[in-house]
Amino acid sequence: MSVDSYRRQVSQHSTNIANLQVEKGKLAKKLAVASKKSLDAQIAAGKSKSLSTVSSKLKEAQRYAGDEAKAQQDLGKLEVKIAAEQKRLISAQTRLDQEEVREQKKKTGAQTRAAQEQDRRMKSIREDIARHDDLHVKTQSKIRELSSLPDHITVVFFASDPGSNSETRLALDEEVRSIGIKIRASEHRDAVKLESRWAVRPGDILQAINELKPTIIHFSGHGSSADELILQDDNGNPKFVPMPAIVQAMALASETVKLVFFNTCYSYNQAEACAQYVAAAIGMNDPIGDEAARVFSAQFYSAIGFGLSINKAFQQAKAALMLEGITEESTPELYIRDSEDEVSLTLVKPSSSA
Repeated sequence: MSVDSYRRQVSQHSTNIANLQVEKGKLAKKLAVASKKSLDAQIAAGKSKSLSTVSSKLKEAQRYAGDEAKAQQDLGKLEVKIAAEQKRLISAQTRLDQEEVREQKKKTGAQTRAAQEQDRRMKSIREDIARHDDLHVKTQSKIRELSSLPDHITVVFFASDPGSNSETRLALDEEVRSIGIKIRASEHRDAVKLESRWAVRPGDILQAINELKPTIIHFSGHGSSADELILQDDNGNPKFVPMPAIVQAMALASETVKLVFFNTCYSYNQAEACAQYVAAAIGMNDPIGDEAARVFSAQFYSAIGFGLSINKAFQQAKAALMLEGITEESTPELYIRDSEDEVSLTLVKPSSSA
């Protein structure tokens, strides 16, 4: 739930308490009036020498005493309501405070990453200026790199959705289906092989890496705000895999793996860490919806299949979200290793070199 939602809850509980306090004041006044009238009637009965007057006043005192008891009972119920509402207010305020801390942490992290990215870009500009004299030599080298791109790349799609039911199940099958359709419709469809692994356990990752020697590793499913990847154990229960373990596995696969794609919530730290060992990594800085995950990944692999670089494919995938009216284009984050450029981030031969 967002900060604004928690703020609305706090405001609503505060308003409810204020209204209840007003009602309490009215009841307290009603109680005081009934109490006074009962006492006045009793005093009048004690002073009167007329039996009929005494009887009348005692009945009147009894009636007001009943009103007093009823008001006292209503006041007690109202006190219970006020206490319950105050408890809900405290709970909502606590959640608001926690969410504000998390939002501030996220904002600070984004600012830090932006500053780091700016530093990286400035460093790249300075290095480009310093390398100007040998630009021709490097251009020829890049042409040779394009010519030496492999004829085929393999994408392994790891899917895991432990503990889900028909209501909570992620549409991972729709995501991999959309990816497959987009790859088959791309210019270099025969150069991209899509492999999928389902209900993934931790041990399945290294097995698939050794077996398939993939160029791209794609994780789809769940992630935690503690930078964990949520796979499953042999009983189908969630298995929380910490970030250092994920990064180590990707580092060991860096000989063939060029891109690690985390289509899971809160995975930007994992992606940033993996980009130290592989050419590029994609992660999410927030939860991402099923439709957004499907549209973004399908368009990304379509662009790869047309020979675009990872960076251009990433930008196209974000544009696809905007074209569909899905307002989550700022959720995906791309991290690129400092030594990489457009050519080295191109995984499939473009038409000019095919």
